[in-house]
Amino acid sequence: MRVNYQPQPRRKEKPESSDLRFKVAVFVCLVAFLVIAMRLFTLMILQHGFYTALASGSQDMYESLFPKRGEIFLKSENEQETFPLAINRDLYTVYSDNRQIKDNETAEDILEKLAKIFNYDDERKAKVLSQLQKIDDPYEPLEKKVEEETIEKLKELNLPGIAFSSFPQRYYPEASLAAQIVGFLGKDQDGKDVGRYGLEGYWQDSLAGNGGFLEGSKTAQGSWIPLAGRSLKLAEDGVDLFLTIDRTLQFEACRILEEERQRYEAETAALIIIDPKTGAIKTMCSSPTFDLNKYNEVESAEAYNNQTIFTPYEPGSVFKPIIMSAALNEGVVTPDTTFVDSGQVDANCQKSIYNADLKAYGLQTMTGILVNSINTGMVFVANKLGKEKFQDYVNAYGFGVKTGIELDTESSGTIDSLYLNKSNKVDCYISTASFGQGLTATPLQLVNAFAVIANGGKLMRPYIVDKIVYSDGKEEITKPREIKTILDKRNASLLSGMLVRVIDDGEGSLAKVPGYYVAGKTGTAQIAGKGGYTSDVNHTFIGFGPVDDPKFVILVKFGKPRLKFASTTAARTFSKITQFMMQYYHIPPSR
Repeated sequence: MRVNYQPQPRRKEKPESSDLRFKVAVFVCLVAFLVIAMRLFTLMILQHGFYTALASGSQDMYESLFPKRGEIFLKSENEQETFPLAINRDLYTVYSDNRQIKDNETAEDILEKLAKIFNYDDERKAKVLSQLQKIDDPYEPLEKKVEEETIEKLKELNLPGIAFSSFPQRYYPEASLAAQIVGFLGKDQDGKDVGRYGLEGYWQDSLAGNGGFLEGSKTAQGSWIPLAGRSLKLAEDGVDLFLTIDRTLQFEACRILEEERQRYEAETAALIIIDPKTGAIKTMCSSPTFDLNKYNEVESAEAYNNQTIFTPYEPGSVFKPIIMSAALNEGVVTPDTTFVDSGQVDANCQKSIYNADLKAYGLQTMTGILVNSINTGMVFVANKLGKEKFQDYVNAYGFGVKTGIELDTESSGTIDSLYLNKSNKVDCYISTASFGQGLTATPLQLVNAFAVIANGGKLMRPYIVDKIVYSDGKEEITKPREIKTILDKRNASLLSGMLVRVIDDGEGSLAKVPGYYVAGKTGTAQIAGKGGYTSDVNHTFIGFGPVDDPKFVILVKFGKPRLKFASTTAARTFSKITQFMMQYYHIPPSR
């Protein structure tokens, strides 16, 4: 029997389910790999700083988040060596963890050893013992602001329960030297460190630096969540400031100034030495001074004020060369122009203007006006110059505005009196201003004006910061900046010669420096009070030298000295300081 077999058509095979699972597994692994790779990239590259700081411990973390305050330095004559004025150093708080002190006997033993190190008296010993006996107290502060040397002694004793923690403290190695220049680090209303006065105040933001921050997520117990996002911005330390101040010159000149202040029984004294060619401040003194490390112990906060920039005053006769320079430059007078002095002049004031000593000098040249310091002669010069030009030159020299020196609490002085009368004619205010009354200026403005004469007529911007060094090592050098040319070079030279005569033949004779030609002018000015001028005076002398190539301009000022005239106080002090400078800078004699 034959069987008729017909093959059935083959069915289409379905994909194995295992293939699908395999592809899914590969995809999942690939995604997981990418997630892990991205996370590793974030941890190792993007958040490297965070974990480095975190792994290095809490102290390094603190330093990573809180910037170090910048420091301030002086320089030496050859600029090869620097000296710190304001630095940071670690002090320590010594405390006890009483959980580690087992009994009273141990506490008494610890006390005896502490007493030897800190020189406790009986009263102090009793107080510390009571602190050590507070059972289970984890933190009982015993001593604050402890030096590192003392901490080393404590470490050697290895006393149970005695520990210490460090904190940064501003320290001023030179104590009172340049105190008003530096200023100090005080506290604001919230207890935060903040610079006050001087460089510390003016450069507060730059010295303080920028704080960092740490961001991230934590569990309820305070632990970091591993996969949560977190970021760290490192702190940026403050800048370091290197000054134009010469340490040796600052020390010696300020020492002489203070010695002379006490000799003349003056209430205050101020001194500035400036390089006329650059505007760099070489010395700046304000007396009485104070110890920066004990700034809170001063009798009066007035000691903080830098008188060279903070205290404007009526300058008196040292203003005469400034007005004379304008008249020479405008060609309305020459050194040999003559005028006849009768001893008084009517200048549309309530009273006639007289000379300081009530003398009449008769026929005089413009040089004679400066040599004899004749007030009436300066009224003559002011009339020759005219009111508008008078105002123009006073403005050009920078009076009535701040110089821009990089120090806190600078004052501008005032020249408002020059504009009280709207008439174009020379009035009483212009007349009295010609010999330094009725307007005010700071010592810095005055010394910078004389620097114009010494520098051939060019006005430079005064500066005290020579170099700024940033936390990344970048340096910014201050370059001298000429503001404008005020005087023709020849006229500046003529006036310099006239001021040499003031010292050689006139009231400034005590300012002479043997072997050198120096130029300068005295100024004795009554101090204004309620209802008029008082019997108190300010004494000023401003001079420069050597005249053929001036290296410095010096201003000396005494407030309310016992003697009557600046020719016997400030002029003599100028001579002493100048003699030291000639030797210090190895300047050979020229006469």
